[in-house]
Amino acid sequence: MNDLRATGGSSRVFDRAAARTPVSRLGVAVVHDLVTAIVTGEIPEGTMLPIETELSSHFGVSRTVVRESVKRIEEKGLVAVVQGSGTTVRTRESWNVLDPVVLQVMLENDASLGVLDDLAVVRSSLEGAMAAATAARRSDDELDELRSAFERMEETIDHEVEYNDADMLFHVVVMQQSRIALAESITRSLFSRARESARFTANPSLDAFRKTLEEHRKVLEAIEAGDAAGAEAAMRAHIMDAWQRRRQPTARNP
Repeated sequence: MNDLRATGGSSRVFDRAAARTPVSRLGVAVVHDLVTAIVTGEIPEGTMLPIETELSSHFGVSRTVVRESVKRIEEKGLVAVVQGSGTTVRTRESWNVLDPVVLQVMLENDASLGVLDDLAVVRSSLEGAMAAATAARRSDDELDELRSAFERMEETIDHEVEYNDADMLFHVVVMQQSRIALAESITRSLFSRARESARFTANPSLDAFRKTLEEHRKVLEAIEAGDAAGAEAAMRAHIMDAWQRRRQPTARNP
C-alpha cells in the first residue's frame, strides 16, 4: 500500500501551508476534512492515512482529538484501523453513504451532479412506493390533512421560502401516512441534505412552482381516489421532472 506522504501529489485538505491552532479546530471539523480527503480521492482507496502525530500537527489538535476523529470515520465505513499496521482507506462500496457527513461531503463535491441524479432516482422510487401505500390505506382524516398541506402550497406560491416549506410538508405528510418508517427515514435524510445544496435548489421561478403545484395535485387526486398505481406514477414523475427542471441550466458533463 502507498503512504500518502510518499505520493507528492497536490491536495485541498493536506496541502495547507500552516497547521491550524487548537482553538480554531474542533473534532467535527477534523472529521469533515478527513471525509473530504477520502471522498474526493485526495487519499485514494487502499492508501494509509498519515500517522497520528502528523494529523495532530496538521490540524492543530491533540492526538486524542485525532484518535476520536479517526474512530468516527471508521464508523462511517471509510477506513479500517489495524493495530500496529495503521489506518487504510476502504473501497467505496464499504462507505455508509447515508451517513449525514459522508452524504454532505459527496454533495459538496458533486461537480457533475451525478450524486444529485442518483438521489432523485432513489427518492422517486421510495416516495413513489410510499405514495402508493398512502393511497391504499388513507383515512378521511388523513385526506383532510393532505388536502390542507396542498392548500398551503396554493396559498404560498408567490413566496419562495414559504412555498418550498409547504412543498416539503406535503411530501412529509404523504410519507407519514404511508406508515413505511424505514423508507421515510431514508428519504428524509436524503431530502434534508439535498436541500442544503445550492445545486439542488437552483433556478426557482414562479413558472416552476406552478408546474410542481400541478404535479402535487395529480398525486393528491390519485390518493383521494385510492389509486395506488396512479399515486406512485404521479409521485415518481414529479420528483424526476422537478429535478430535471432545476438541473438543466447548471448541468455539466464530467
